[in-house]
Amino acid sequence: AQGVGPESLVGLLASRSVDLVVGMYAVVAAGGAYVPLDPAHPAERIGYILDTAAPVCLLSTTADLQAVTADADSGVTGGGTPVDIAGVPVSALDTLDTSGFDAAPVTDADRLAPVRASNTAYVIFTSGSTGRPKGVAVPHSAIANQVAWMLSQYPMDASDVYLQKTATTFDVSLWGYFLPLAAGAHLVVATPDGHRDPEYLAQVIVERQVTVTDFVPSMLTVFAAHTAAGSIPSLEHVFVIGEALPPETVTAMHAVSDAAVHNLYGPTEAAVSITYWQATGAETGSVPIGVPQWNSRVYVLDSRLRPVPEGVTGELYLAGDQLARGYVTRPDLSSDRFVASPFDPGVRMYRTGDLVRWQRVDGEPVLEYLGRTDFQVKFRGQRIELGEIESAFLAQPQVSQAAVTVAASQLGEQLVAYVVP
Repeated sequence: AQGVGPESLVGLLASRSVDLVVGMYAVVAAGGAYVPLDPAHPAERIGYILDTAAPVCLLSTTADLQAVTADADSGVTGGGTPVDIAGVPVSALDTLDTSGFDAAPVTDADRLAPVRASNTAYVIFTSGSTGRPKGVAVPHSAIANQVAWMLSQYPMDASDVYLQKTATTFDVSLWGYFLPLAAGAHLVVATPDGHRDPEYLAQVIVERQVTVTDFVPSMLTVFAAHTAAGSIPSLEHVFVIGEALPPETVTAMHAVSDAAVHNLYGPTEAAVSITYWQATGAETGSVPIGVPQWNSRVYVLDSRLRPVPEGVTGELYLAGDQLARGYVTRPDLSSDRFVASPFDPGVRMYRTGDLVRWQRVDGEPVLEYLGRTDFQVKFRGQRIELGEIESAFLAQPQVSQAAVTVAASQLGEQLVAYVVP
């Protein structure tokens, strides 16, 4: 009815809920690509993403729409439940009447055109150095490879329960939304703010007999510190991603649970994760990010795209089936970050900006993450350009200069800004 098909983008403005899952699957089933938007984000960011992505329509819920459009300057037209946000037609998932539609699975015969592996599956906007987020377009082939590898490496069945608690604007959320249902396992969706409350998470794990979930390292540290030893016996696997993983965090988690801790690495431009390592807690420094997954290649290169020797620091480049198509409406940025591979004619590599080196563990070469080549940081699982925050300060007339950094404190890492009037 909305004209959604392959290469159509659909905004998904909804807090974590069953309605969000329904909307996500509806977009993908129709052959379109979903663009997640967080109702808690500033109206300016939501408006910019809608302007850049130009979705054919926007799926939301009555409550989320009311929260987002409470601002008189939100650009909403229509009374009560809005029918338009920034010129994009809106449909409320919780009030849509689907009684006139066939409940049979959607096939290519029903779609506007057949879905190809190369078609975009989703677009996630990440931080940008100019103060504007950039949309990463990921094809079906990339996320399908990730799902297939994850379920082969970490099998699930009907006895498993996955607790989904990651923001939809963070690509790690795709594990929770797609892995369990692809394997016939159970999906438990946390409340919108539940991921911030370790006591709530522990309670859900016990009550729902959760066997699998994911954490960013900083939140796993907090969770382990607030969870009693032996209180979550059902938990079997914890996927950790988004920041460097300290061995101390692994040790703390092992003190409260027998669950295996898996350290995975991957930027949004490589469909969630692309390397993996099972952490023991006996590592020194930080836990390795490991070795490549299926159909993926990793290179540690110098500034002239030459491989560096083992133990020497270089920039990490990625290649293979999981690479994104590029950035929406940003061919300049796409050509800067996705470069021709000198090792395989006609193949692209993604320049991550991450500094790594090869090291030996039990005689095998594995990757060790060392930091960034730019001003980008990983903060509480989110990839952040410090320049984006500085740009927001400089947009204020009372600020002439600004500098932002990440500083350690007794409460963990915090963002600190220094400004000059």
